[in-house]
Amino acid sequence: MTTTTSPHPLSVAVVTGSTRPNRRSLRVAEWFVGLAAEALAGRADVALLDIADFDLPLLDEPTAAAVGEYTRDHTLRWADAVAEFDAFVFVTPEYNHSMPAALKNAIDFLFAEWTDKAAGLVGYGLDGGVRAVEHLRLTLAEVKVACVRSSVPLSLSGDFDGDAVVPSPRARAICDRMLDELIDWATALRSLRTESVS
Repeated sequence: MTTTTSPHPLSVAVVTGSTRPNRRSLRVAEWFVGLAAEALAGRADVALLDIADFDLPLLDEPTAAAVGEYTRDHTLRWADAVAEFDAFVFVTPEYNHSMPAALKNAIDFLFAEWTDKAAGLVGYGLDGGVRAVEHLRLTLAEVKVACVRSSVPLSLSGDFDGDAVVPSPRARAICDRMLDELIDWATALRSLRTESVS
């Protein structure tokens, strides 16, 4: 088990992957916040980051995010929120063999705020959201987010009771392993970011 050497605990955001009405993504994210807060007590602070709260339109910045010249109020609000965290857990449903457009759009708005941070992935769907997770890995790699190896696949037929998340023992074990990996990577990458600033 890893402990952080910084006087400040790591901060982890659990990011919703959908904005549509009646989305299951928010329920899954809220469940994971509770699970992660308990599992990471003393090692990290955990918070919900709901992309629906930011009312992001389709990407409307005039320059590429990598340039870092944000001009829109909604982008600046989103950038400030993302910048606060050392690591992320993205909760994504699978829409047509990929992640939702709203999640891809939210990632595309920013660059530096994601860079050299760690991420864990939670997918859900008929097949555990595995194709959405793999597409998400490719997108996050391009903004320099290090995704940990373990990802949590939640099956609609085996890990839910109605809208409630009731993970199988296997899924719960993967959650614990993924969170340990996330803390290891987030700790290492925070040191890297600190060194690059000094």
